[in-house]
Amino acid sequence: MKKLFFLFLLLGAMLSSYAQNVDIDLLTRLNPNQPNSIVWRGATISAYPVSIGVPAGIWLYATIKNNQTLQQQAYVVGGSVIISAALAEAVKLSVNRPRPYTTYPQLVHPYDASEAGYSMPSGHVSLAFANATALALTFKKWYVTVPAFAWATAIGYSRLYLGEHYPSDVLTAAIIGAGSAYAGRWLTQKYFQHKKAHKNIGGL
Repeated sequence: MKKLFFLFLLLGAMLSSYAQNVDIDLLTRLNPNQPNSIVWRGATISAYPVSIGVPAGIWLYATIKNNQTLQQQAYVVGGSVIISAALAEAVKLSVNRPRPYTTYPQLVHPYDASEAGYSMPSGHVSLAFANATALALTFKKWYVTVPAFAWATAIGYSRLYLGEHYPSDVLTAAIIGAGSAYAGRWLTQKYFQHKKAHKNIGGL
């Protein structure tokens, strides 16, 4: 986990230092003068409630049905979201990158200029991609994977459209989210393997 964290940190620092011109050029192409589309605002707003609601909903349904396999899948998704949130916040505090509309007030037109926190990476996007990747890893059905990644991608675009993040913020966040899903699955599998082994020993 430490190596994974420092890899994300290094990637974020490199993107922030060497891709600033490309970042702002692409952002100004995607961010209109008046970014008030209800579609992209809705996409951004959905990030947190969906990221929390999906694993909670899976867990609740699994508990009602007494389905241990589904419960384990809920832990994978929920754990991925938690890991992603922690990593994203750690990178934010380490990189300390200002929002694009703060650095380029004449070029970037935010929908909401009052958003607190640093720019690198996008917390919305990291959560969305953690959720989408975890769902893809656990359910492995196209009708789950395709909508999940379409939603996560829409959130990534919305953060650019609304002028809240640089493209590199979104890319880094997507990598953090996807990596967190793999970490979440690995940790959940280890936990349940240990739990099963402990139960078998206790039953002897």
